[in-house]
Amino acid sequence: MFDDATIVAIATANGIGSISIVRISGVNALEIATKISKKNNFTPRLATLSYLYDSNNEIIDEALILYFKAPFSFTGEDVVEFQCHGGIAIANMIIDEALKYGARIANPGEFSKRAFFNNKIDLTKAEAISKIIEARSADAVKLLARQLKGELTSFVNEIREDLLFMLAYTEVSIDYAEEDLPSDIFEQIKNKIEKIKIKLSNTLDASKRREGMIEGFKVAIIGKPNVGKSSLLNKLLNYDRAIISDIAGTTRDTIEESVKIGTHIIKIVDTAGIRNASDVIEKIGIEKSIQTINEADIVIALFDNSKICDDEDRKILELIDENSNKEIIKILNKSDLENRFDKSNITDFIELSTKEDINPLIKKVEQILDSNTFGDEMSLISKRQVSSVEKTLYNINLSVQPLNSGELEFFAHFITEALESISSITRPYENDEMLDVMFGEFCLGK
Repeated sequence: MFDDATIVAIATANGIGSISIVRISGVNALEIATKISKKNNFTPRLATLSYLYDSNNEIIDEALILYFKAPFSFTGEDVVEFQCHGGIAIANMIIDEALKYGARIANPGEFSKRAFFNNKIDLTKAEAISKIIEARSADAVKLLARQLKGELTSFVNEIREDLLFMLAYTEVSIDYAEEDLPSDIFEQIKNKIEKIKIKLSNTLDASKRREGMIEGFKVAIIGKPNVGKSSLLNKLLNYDRAIISDIAGTTRDTIEESVKIGTHIIKIVDTAGIRNASDVIEKIGIEKSIQTINEADIVIALFDNSKICDDEDRKILELIDENSNKEIIKILNKSDLENRFDKSNITDFIELSTKEDINPLIKKVEQILDSNTFGDEMSLISKRQVSSVEKTLYNINLSVQPLNSGELEFFAHFITEALESISSITRPYENDEMLDVMFGEFCLGK
């Protein structure tokens, strides 16, 4: 839990800007605002233009003051926001005055924490707020806005209700065998279980496809030395980020940069040329290249049109086969030079020259990214949420056998575990919820 102290913090990013916002939340927020502004009357949700004063009665700034009366505020407490002129100096002076009048500096995330404990938001919305602040693409913002609106909360609540229904009827069957229960109750439970399994599986699949939306999809450029990887990176970035040389092994470490393709921000990684190297440093770079392939969402594999396909190229083809679960784009580079590469070694490839037009590659990458982001399926936005859904599905699957064999105590145990796992996404499950269903649905309390 949190204490009842009045807290204060700057709500806008550090740096120079036209406006800074200082937020105060707590029982003394309005009193502190009154002392700083020397105004006594604030109408909730109505902006008030006022001078702000320090404890020596000297003017700090002229600012807009907004008062949100509890419980109609973000935190559920009295909240006052000072919209002052930008820059860190004025905002810090306002904070200093608030501290003199009894406030304390807010801990990281404390405003959202208070909103959670005051039932203004649940954990899904708190996570969406955190992620949307850092979102780097339009697609990520749209996905997070859906969760902020309550899509995941509704999804969790629907599953909770079905699990509570199963648990309540199961407990009644165990403890109150004489109660008249619907004759098809266990058939209803089995149908609900199958629907939940499908719903959870689809959500996990969609979430894994869109995993890169929040942090940025990772694209690895691979190939043997001197195949044109660094040239491709520079072309995508539109400036010379990587050193280009005819000397094999020039790139000895991975180079990672972000670039926008369509509406997507991607992390593109230029890797060290993969070959049988004797140099210790180059070997380390090659190992990191292979690790990057394992972590990438999309792999761009380059081959040199002007060179004969050799063992190093075949090593790249082996790596492609080992990562066939990923999106692979094969590029036959240096198409402006005489062809010596046997094209029968690769299929579904794009021919281009990094010295000329790479639009066919850009369009292909955008097409893959679009296919992984568009859709109406529910998506999870954090490893915590994914883990909770995986545990829920695991326990749902375990519950099927004891239900079919009539071992209702074991069935109830697994359903309880599933209920606790899915509930952890929004708010922890409490046993009283199941009792409410039991004694609300059945005449057991008479």
